[in-house]
Amino acid sequence: MRIVYAGSPGIAVPALETLADLEAAGAHRIVGILTNPDSPRGRHGKPEPTEVSRAATVLSERRKAQGLPALMQLKPEKLSATALEPLACLQPDLLISFAYGHIFSPQVLGLFPQGGINIHPSLLPRYRGPTPIQAAILAGDRETGITLQTLVQDVDAGDILLQALIPLSGEETTGELSALVAPKAAALLAELLKRPGQDLLKGRPQAHEKATFCSLIRKEDGRIDWSASAASIAARIRAFTPWPLSWTLHGEQYLYILEAKPFPQEEPGTEPKAPAPPGTVLGIDKQRGILVQTGEGILGLTRLQYRSKKALAWKAFLNGARHCIGASLG
Repeated sequence: MRIVYAGSPGIAVPALETLADLEAAGAHRIVGILTNPDSPRGRHGKPEPTEVSRAATVLSERRKAQGLPALMQLKPEKLSATALEPLACLQPDLLISFAYGHIFSPQVLGLFPQGGINIHPSLLPRYRGPTPIQAAILAGDRETGITLQTLVQDVDAGDILLQALIPLSGEETTGELSALVAPKAAALLAELLKRPGQDLLKGRPQAHEKATFCSLIRKEDGRIDWSASAASIAARIRAFTPWPLSWTLHGEQYLYILEAKPFPQEEPGTEPKAPAPPGTVLGIDKQRGILVQTGEGILGLTRLQYRSKKALAWKAFLNGARHCIGASLG
């Protein structure tokens, strides 16, 4: 079976490596890689390849050492007619996609006689769309998962082939959850590919009426709204780590809040104090950090970073932060 693998970010690398291991065992052959074009990164702005492209280059070097042809990498801006010709020349049988970021047209899917498999990091039909890991964190879900589904025209609406559940502690960041999902998705793909060819894409239809959706996250979404509750702000901080990060303003300086937790409510039976305006830095707690009033509850900030400065634990941060206590953030 001749496979084209489509993916771009680091979360998709373990699945590619698993495919390469299965290829070495003679189960199939990877004939090409679809990934996003090189893009500027870092302060220098130099175009750099995607993580999947880097991994494919390493696999190509390994192949060369074994006397095998290198992996062909295709990096089209769009899956237009121009991009279809080199893809068709690969004579592929099956498409496997994970976080590629493009919708496959009927013309593209028509190039694969055996169809396509998509790896999606949620328990479909929950969180169809591009940011399911962040969506689960933002919603405070107690579990999420991975779904292998057939590729169809509608986004994430294919038949479910396999699913795996992942319990959540409520402490995960997007980076940490992605690092957990990546190898589990690869293992689930390996399990699926053990099926006989005629059963490979036999699945069960989704309950489309139960579908929920998530949308792209923009850089500006990271700005903290202190009028929200402490719990929702803490969830956004975790969901937006490592990108776009959650930030506020301290005076004229951009301040990134990297770690924070809601401060426990006052003891039952005590008279509640009148809250300060949201965003007010109230003081410190030796265990829970810098305390900030929100629209509902108090948030303890434990790790912070001024733009262009180092990330610091809250005590070290206060050593260099002037006029922090009593300040109004945002």
